[in-house]
Amino acid sequence: MDLEINYEIARVAEFILSHSFTRVALQFPDELLKDSMRVVKALRKEINSSAVKLYVMADTTYGSCCVDEVGAAHVNAECVVHYGHTCLSPTSKLPALFIFEKASISTSNCASKLLDYGMKSDKPILVLFGLEYSHAITEINKKLASSVSTIVGSTSMSNLLYADVVCSFISPSETCQPASQVGPVDSQNYSIGGLTWRLSEGRKMEDYSLFWIGSDNPAFSNVVLTFNSCEIVRYDAAEDCLMTDISQQKKILRRRYYLVEKAKDANMIGILVGTLGAAGYLHMIHQMRDLITKSGKKSYTFVMGRPNPAKLANFPECDVFINVSCPQTALFDSKEFLAPIITPFEAMLALERGSQWTGAYVMEFRDLIASTPSIPREQSEEARFSFIQGGYIEDLDLQDTEKVEKDEILALVNTTEKALQVRDDSNQHLTKSEAKSGAEFFASRSYHGLDINSTDSVPGDFLTGRSGKASGYTHEKTEKSHL
Repeated sequence: MDLEINYEIARVAEFILSHSFTRVALQFPDELLKDSMRVVKALRKEINSSAVKLYVMADTTYGSCCVDEVGAAHVNAECVVHYGHTCLSPTSKLPALFIFEKASISTSNCASKLLDYGMKSDKPILVLFGLEYSHAITEINKKLASSVSTIVGSTSMSNLLYADVVCSFISPSETCQPASQVGPVDSQNYSIGGLTWRLSEGRKMEDYSLFWIGSDNPAFSNVVLTFNSCEIVRYDAAEDCLMTDISQQKKILRRRYYLVEKAKDANMIGILVGTLGAAGYLHMIHQMRDLITKSGKKSYTFVMGRPNPAKLANFPECDVFINVSCPQTALFDSKEFLAPIITPFEAMLALERGSQWTGAYVMEFRDLIASTPSIPREQSEEARFSFIQGGYIEDLDLQDTEKVEKDEILALVNTTEKALQVRDDSNQHLTKSEAKSGAEFFASRSYHGLDINSTDSVPGDFLTGRSGKASGYTHEKTEKSHL
């Protein structure tokens, strides 16, 4: 491997010197960490200045695709150089330079597959790709043009459109710009996962067939979900084959809609802080809190790094979790968790009464901030039908949530006494959903821990516990010997 080329040593050194940075954090994903010391040595040789301090960051707090501003703050870094796969989410505090991974690919084979697909397609083709293949797109375009020129009178590839990389340097963003559509609402400019393109006048995304170059990773899943109405094929560079069946990816949509229905029945909702660096994350957390409160539910905010089933199992009182993170770490296979994990977009569908899913799917929470005005809605007094419980449900009256101010525990416990069962004119059973909180859930447990406020002044008896190994305690062995 050519270290100088793959890690762009000269470019990184020029970037550091031109901006007069003296404390630089180098962020590596786990798979590239083995090269970190060689990269540091090469950069020190290229920079040739003792005033510049380089720090290697590994084991990021959240997804490795995001800039770890928390880790960089520990060494008071002035900027971050991010290596490897990235989502290119805007940073909130530090400037960042991105050095994309350079995955190997047969450009001639890829151009051949693209040509074959273009000859059969009756739609214009939009070429999207993983950022690790951005270095090869120019060569693929040249070889494709050379192949097309050999076909006499061929015009099949005249409607071919390539996406471009947005940028490889990001400055801190104080404002939240829409991510999936750049410019005015009626603009033809689009962007996703660090790629940007402009459609021809009069064209819509549904008019294009998408040709993805890359592996089946979160970046590709985002494309499938966001542009689910488009025909999509994927060229797998590692296997050198064209994948035309993406039905498994399309099944994700049905799974996500099921989770939206489960979220509608939730009483307590946890907000997972999935990023501390992406611009606008605080705004979205506050927006989710307001949405949950207006829907008459209780919210809790958790900052725990990367979520896993063991961590979230400590909070069984939460019926659903909302993950506020970058698009490529937002989706979790909730089958592994005790409670579903949904995205902010899915939370808006679930908690805003009257909202209906039109098929459009939004992964970037910055799009929701820019496109969702905070218009107060009156809570509907009508019961709604729950597809999960198979009956009508009356949600908690919003006025009940206003009483929880000073004595929160007492107020929340009292709300359970308001749980009612009523019947409508057609004698259909209506269930009043109970308002629960963490304190209320704790009160319903059979074990509350040690009672340190006991009025009994007499100490309890000391008991001798078990001894030995768990595979066979001492008393168990004794009992077996008497048999």
